[in-house]
Order: sequence, then structure tokens, then C-alpha cells
Amino acid sequence: LLRGTLATHVSDAQCGFKAIRADVAARLLPLVEDTGWFFDTELLVLAERAGLRIAEVPVDWVDDPDSRVHIVSTARADLAGIVRMWRAFTTGRLPLADLRAQIGRGPLVEPTLDGVPSGLVGQLVRFAAIGAVSTLAYLAIFVGLRHTMDPQPANLVALAVTAVANTAANRRFTFGRSGRAGAVRAQGQGLLVFALGLVLTSGSLGLLHATVAVPGTALELAVLVAANAAATVLRFLLLRHWVFRARPAAPVPAVHPELETSR
Repeated sequence: LLRGTLATHVSDAQCGFKAIRADVAARLLPLVEDTGWFFDTELLVLAERAGLRIAEVPVDWVDDPDSRVHIVSTARADLAGIVRMWRAFTTGRLPLADLRAQIGRGPLVEPTLDGVPSGLVGQLVRFAAIGAVSTLAYLAIFVGLRHTMDPQPANLVALAVTAVANTAANRRFTFGRSGRAGAVRAQGQGLLVFALGLVLTSGSLGLLHATVAVPGTALELAVLVAANAAATVLRFLLLRHWVFRARPAAPVPAVHPELETSR
């Protein structure tokens, strides 16, 4: 529940042993509202969202066989705490930005709203802008070549010319990759994505000419725009999740952590 709703990476939030630096405790503890079993979970989630380094270390623990907990009431209180924290994060009630600026030590994985991954909106806007320019260039090249070529080779040349530029622009501006490292690999994968777009557009043109004896250029362009729309959705998904997928960040070594918890 904690991982699914609050995006925490702590494996055991409620183990009873915690150690925290005094200056960090002075900033976090006033923000912790729960005074029951959810207290340490809330503390850890706040620390993680504030960008603090958290180390989970093994400890020797002696169990008290006579310890008791009311499972139903505790579970109900924990669920209420999860809802309260999720609401606070989504509404911005907690001063996370101030905490990160003052005591944070690393990048924060922000919670996502309504299933929207972090950074997706900005990528979509940049991808759409590049796609609009690429589509106009593609259509202009296609129309120019259509006077001397059949539709299929004209489509192939127009797509090939714009595909390389499109991949390079998306690499730099949409997904923030620069430098020569990985550029050749990205272009190679981009050509495979281009091939899928070629299949969609060429297949659409072939189907059009199989059903309409002599389609006009306007009808060809309309079919190509529709096919390109489908190819664009596929291209974005492949670029985001395959060609320029986010590499997992290297684990931060637990050296002098601000907060330690057992596991």
C-alpha cells in the first residue's frame, strides 16, 4: 500500500528502531501528525520526499513475546494516515520544496497525479511541436516528389529525410540527451521506429490505391495525415520507453545518512 500510494522505497517502514540526526529531526518532527503506529511511517515518507538519504541497516532485535497490537484499529488508522499524506502531497499542503532546499541531499521522485508519470506532460508538448514541424516538412517533400515519383517511393524518401532530423531533435529537446555518446545507437533504433511508420503509411497508401482507382493528391494527403497520426503515437511510445528510456539511477551510498532504519 505504501509503495503504491506514497511511492516510498523503504522496505519496512514500521520496524521500531529509528535513528535520526537532531537537526533533521527538528525540521521533520513538527510536520508529523500521527502519534500512534503510523508515526515512524510518516516520518520516513516525509524524509524521503524531502530528499534525505535513508539507510536501512540490520540490527539485533529481541522480541517481546508479550507485546500486543490491535490489528483492525491499527490498520484503519494506517489507512487513514496514508489518505491524509496522499492528500497533503497532491494539494501541496506540506512545505516539501522548502525542506528539499534546506535539508535535502538528492533528487526527489515526485508523486504522480492521476497516473501521469513525472515529466510526461513536458515531453508531450516538445514532442508535439517537433512532430508538427516534421509533418509539415514530410508533406512538403512528398508533394514536391509526387510530380516525378509514384506515391510509394515519394513516401519512402519523404519519411527517410525527416526521420533522422526528427530523432535528433527529440533526442536533444524532448528527452534532454546531448553529446555524441549514444547518438549512433539512438539513430539506429530511430530507423527501426521509422520502419514501423513506413509500414503504416505505405500500407495506408496501398490500401487507398487498391480501393480507389485514381485517388487525387488531396485524398492521398488526407490518408497520409491519418496514418501519420497513428505512427506518431507509436513513435512517441517507442522513443520514450525504448530509444530514450530513463536509465535507472545509481544507488546513493549510505555514507553518514541523515536517518537510519532497521530492516
